[in-house]
Amino acid sequence: MLIDPHTLSPPDRYRLLIGCILPRPIAWMSTLSPEGIRNLAPFSFFGGVTAHPLTVMVSISRRQNQPKDSARNLLASGEAVIHIPPRPMAEAMVKTSADVVPEVDEFELATVPTEPSTAVKPPRIVGAPIALECRLARHLEMGTRTTDVFFLEVILVHLLDETLKDGLPDPTLACAVGRLGGNEYCDTHEVFSIARPKA
Repeated sequence: MLIDPHTLSPPDRYRLLIGCILPRPIAWMSTLSPEGIRNLAPFSFFGGVTAHPLTVMVSISRRQNQPKDSARNLLASGEAVIHIPPRPMAEAMVKTSADVVPEVDEFELATVPTEPSTAVKPPRIVGAPIALECRLARHLEMGTRTTDVFFLEVILVHLLDETLKDGLPDPTLACAVGRLGGNEYCDTHEVFSIARPKA
């Protein structure tokens, strides 16, 4: 099969993209509104950018050409916490993807426990294997249907002790959730190793 994405409708282009990039890591991101309302939402257009300084990218599509709550909060405060959701929290994570009004606290909506962050104001999720406290480094508007793309510098990394091996997250212990197409997800419960060739 050969597909020219330019011939597809916007919904079909989106379905093609999320069907091809498999799996996608999920940034379960907490932010605070200027009024102090806590926001929590998952984004699967997410990845690492550079290690010098430690920087990640989160892409947030707009809804009816208006920035989503997470994007507005990030632009206002410049702060966020990105969590890598584990399998036991997957249902709560999906619940926070609901399209609700800005006045709704998604932590309460999904009954997600919180604790204070160290260097930023948005709260952290209790029990998340990985939490990245971030500050906004750069914001871009991309696409013909505007998407907000955020480059976030990671200023502190929180790792759950019981999910570590040799001081780093162990994928099988963290059991991180990844996004597939449609309503499908995967996790890192089972992994395999392949040695890289020597130069």
